[in-house]
Amino acid sequence: MSTLRRVARSVLLTLGLPVAILTVWWVASAGSTSFYSPPLAEIVGTSRETWFSAPLAESRLAVDVVPSVLRLLAGYAVALVVGVALGVAVGSSRALRAFLEPVLEFFRAIPPPVLVPVLMLFFGIGDTMKIVVIAIGCVWPVLLNTVEGVRGLDPVLRDTARAYRLGRVATLRHLVLRGASPQIVTGARQALSIGIILMVISEMFAAKDGLGFSIVQFQRSFAIPEMWSGVLLLGVVGVLLSLVFRAVTDAVLRWYLGYRQSQHGGA
Repeated sequence: MSTLRRVARSVLLTLGLPVAILTVWWVASAGSTSFYSPPLAEIVGTSRETWFSAPLAESRLAVDVVPSVLRLLAGYAVALVVGVALGVAVGSSRALRAFLEPVLEFFRAIPPPVLVPVLMLFFGIGDTMKIVVIAIGCVWPVLLNTVEGVRGLDPVLRDTARAYRLGRVATLRHLVLRGASPQIVTGARQALSIGIILMVISEMFAAKDGLGFSIVQFQRSFAIPEMWSGVLLLGVVGVLLSLVFRAVTDAVLRWYLGYRQSQHGGA
């Protein structure tokens, strides 16, 4: 019974606020006659026809949403690999950190959307440009958090690894990456939100498909309910990606979460 109560409480905490917001929006907009703020019932009614029309392979869900998510995942993966690799190197070497810090700070200060017109000159308007934009924006939270995580490792653990003559690969895998993984996950979580934003922005510039492209096209053609349905769908995509991310990180950080629970339990 206690397990059922915990599950019910978790579901209530997760869905309570979104359901309340949608309910208030539904009721408050029920009598709306504004062209720009249609009733939520009308927006929901157009969503199925707009995004899930049959056949599914030719629907906007397959033509626009799926390519957007794939580009997001590709750019996000590149940012994770580059950010973790460079972050471990910079965090492990004081000389390298001093050498690269001015350059990293310079590029970090440049907003990725500003680079979209420049990257279009080099990569065109295809998928490569969008993936590069997403990767450039997502790499900084991962990189900076990885550096801080590596720098924050206990020196005693490093000395112990050297005393036991662990090789570089074993030290990197079992000490550095595992010890810095909570910080790395924090940066990856921040990067995911940034990636979703950049996914939409990159598709608003000279694109031919994508969720951001569709929302802009609806707005330009004054298809306001369809535009709002795209905005809602974008939010749903963000929530689903966040849930997947949480499930993966809970599995990766199982040892750390167990350690924190034991610490709180002991306290």
